[in-house]
Amino acid sequence: MSIRERRSEDLQVCVELLRVVHEQAGYPINWPADPELWLTPEAALGCWVAVTGAGAGAGERVVGHVVLTGVGGGAEVERLFVDPTATRQGIGRQLLDHCVQTAAELGRPLSLEVVGNRGAAERLYRRAGWLETGRTPIDWGGGHATELIRFSAPRRTEPASSDRS
Repeated sequence: MSIRERRSEDLQVCVELLRVVHEQAGYPINWPADPELWLTPEAALGCWVAVTGAGAGAGERVVGHVVLTGVGGGAEVERLFVDPTATRQGIGRQLLDHCVQTAAELGRPLSLEVVGNRGAAERLYRRAGWLETGRTPIDWGGGHATELIRFSAPRRTEPASSDRS
C-alpha cells in the first residue's frame, strides 16, 4: 500500500468508493449534493489516496482518501475514508499519519472533527494519540448524531540532543 497525490482520474473512483462507505458505514452522514466538489474543498492544501497494487496506474486500486485543508494558520484532516473491504489494515492510520507529517512540514497545528456516532473513526484517532479538545452540539445529524467531537493532533516530540557538555 502506498499514499500518493490524488489525480483527476481518481476523482470518480473516489466518489464511487465514498458512496459505498456512505451506504455501509454512514459516512458522510448527509450525502453531498456534489460529491466531487465535496471531495475537493476550496481550502485544500492537498488531497491524497491510498492505493494497492502494481502502481503507476496499472493494476492499482484506490482503497482510501484524505484531504488536508487550511484553516486560518492551522490545518484540518477532512474527507478521510477507507474502502470497507480494506478496513483494519492500517490504511486509515497511514493516511492520518501522512496528514500529521504534512502539517508539521508546513508548520501548521493540526486538528480534525468527527461526529459523535463514528465509533471506529473515534477509536482510530484516540489510538493514534489524538487528544479530544471539545464537543459541540449539532442539529444536522439527521437523528444519527447529536454532537461534533474536535481533536488536536498528538504533540510531536523531538529527539533529545546527544550533546551533554
